[in-house]
Order: sequence, then structure tokens, then C-alpha cells
Amino acid sequence: MNVLFEQQSPLAPSTRRLLRIGQAGYLALFLLIPLWVLWLAPPEMGSARVLLALLWGPLWLPLKGIWQGKAYTFAWANFIVMIYFVHGLTHLWVSQGMAFYLALAEVFFACLMFYGCTYYARDRGKELGLKIPKLKDDPIGQ
Repeated sequence: MNVLFEQQSPLAPSTRRLLRIGQAGYLALFLLIPLWVLWLAPPEMGSARVLLALLWGPLWLPLKGIWQGKAYTFAWANFIVMIYFVHGLTHLWVSQGMAFYLALAEVFFACLMFYGCTYYARDRGKELGLKIPKLKDDPIGQ
């Protein structure tokens, strides 16, 4: 992908909205995780710092690309957001009180990020003329 081309190509209003939705979900998760682990509902067993490293560490990987609006980063960030979706669903099942509501927020933010990232990557890729070849169009795959 040509980085210069991506920066020069204008965003359609609907694509910009999807970009903001994905970034909002990402930012909310990025802020929620340390607040949850360190202050709002620290773990009862084990080290809060280890848990923070395990949960917050993956969110640092797509930071630059999410900030810059790189479609490719939004596409692979969906793999990372699944960690938070599963973590939140697990806590919804087993937690009570504050942890339950934090898990509810985590699932909501993960869904927000997933939706924004998925459709932003698709729409931005179309705007840039990028596409994944279909198997029927690939002579090697036949």
C-alpha cells in the first residue's frame, strides 16, 4: 500500500464516520483497561501489573496505525479486539457489582471498535482501489 497515496486520497463522509467509530472504540478500550485493572476493580488474586501487561500490551500494537487512519491496521486490529470481546464476555458471566459493569463497557467498546474497524477498512480499501482477489479470478488457485 502506498502510504503517500493513502494520505492524499480524501475520505468520504461515511468513511470518516466509520474511522471515528473505530478510533472511539479503540480509545475507550485503551483507557478502560488500566482504569479497571489498577483502580476500579483490581484482581483479587495475582499481580495487577502482570494482568495490565497482558491486557493492555496488545492495544499498544495498532496505536500508530489507528491514530493515522491506516486501513490495513484497522483490518488486523480486529484480531486484537477479539481478546477484549472474549475477556468482557467471560467477566459478564462470572462477575458481580463493579466488575460486571466494567465488563459490559468492555464488550460495548470492543463491539464499537470491531464495527468501526471492519467497515472502515472495507470502505477505505475501496476508496484506495485495493481489493482482495476472489478465488475464481485467481488462475493459480484453480
